[in-house]
Amino acid sequence: MLIVRALLTRLATTFVTLFGAAVIVFVVIRVVPGNPIAMMLPPGATDADIARLKALYGLDKSIPEQFWIWIGNVVQGDFGTSITLRQPVYDLVVGRLPATLELSIVALIIAVLLGGAAAMTATLYRGSKVEGGIDVAGGIALSLPDFLWGLALILVLGVVWPLFHISGRVSPSLGFDFQSNFYLFEALVRLRFDVVLNLASHMLLPALALAIPLAAIILRLLKQSLKECMHQDYVTLARTKGYPERSIILREALPNAILPTLTLIGVQFTFLIGGTVIIERLFSYEGLGNMAIDAVINRDLPLIQGIVIVFALLFTMVNLVVDMTYAALNPRLRHA
Repeated sequence: MLIVRALLTRLATTFVTLFGAAVIVFVVIRVVPGNPIAMMLPPGATDADIARLKALYGLDKSIPEQFWIWIGNVVQGDFGTSITLRQPVYDLVVGRLPATLELSIVALIIAVLLGGAAAMTATLYRGSKVEGGIDVAGGIALSLPDFLWGLALILVLGVVWPLFHISGRVSPSLGFDFQSNFYLFEALVRLRFDVVLNLASHMLLPALALAIPLAAIILRLLKQSLKECMHQDYVTLARTKGYPERSIILREALPNAILPTLTLIGVQFTFLIGGTVIIERLFSYEGLGNMAIDAVINRDLPLIQGIVIVFALLFTMVNLVVDMTYAALNPRLRHA
């Protein structure tokens, strides 16, 4: 019953959050300097041409009128038409969103594997030089932002040792007919491992750049949680039964230490999705973040609004899923 009430409360706050994000982005992008209509027209355009385009995109009305017209259309699934690309915003966002989701999920998997393995290794060799080395590596990983890791990876693994692609999402010469925009998922389902390898060679460096700082955060929290669990009575009992230390960490400590880490991963995953904006630009990756930068540069108001709403929806949905998962896994909440 408690979980149901929490779910209804979170759904209500989700709608409030999305509405607030819509209001903020709509107002902010209209008060900053710059005229998107002037950028579309040649230097010799007349006032009549400007007025006609303003009326076409609804920019001749007041900001409150524009907002209510836009939000009413959004509720019906109409996000408007891109000013620069002259295509429906919904189609543009849906076309680029799968690339960003795939990149974010791969980065999350890498971060969980790296951070989890490092935390368990440090716990296993606690008090030794191995733990100290892992702590130093984690501090370095956390001190540098993802775009600097991206630049370093491009230099080392893309230029000095050109082992991976440093731009694009897939090689144009591949000649594979994708039926959806989820390239990696589709290639896996169709068992085209040659395509999977090509996609992975493009995706690995940007995913790794996003994953390294998150892995360091996971390392710190999971290691601390494991350290606390290793002093609990059930761990002492397992030791008296003669279980090896690795087994104790995996079977006894880890299931109890993972709950706070799960919440952190969910919160940090939203920041990871936001971080794709810079990383996608850096690697010329054809995702939603790269399109967002182009939209801001070109003052494409409808496209900016659509992208921000989609990002806000992703953030709120990820947090909702994490909260519900935590409640389902926490015995005190599950049996309340």
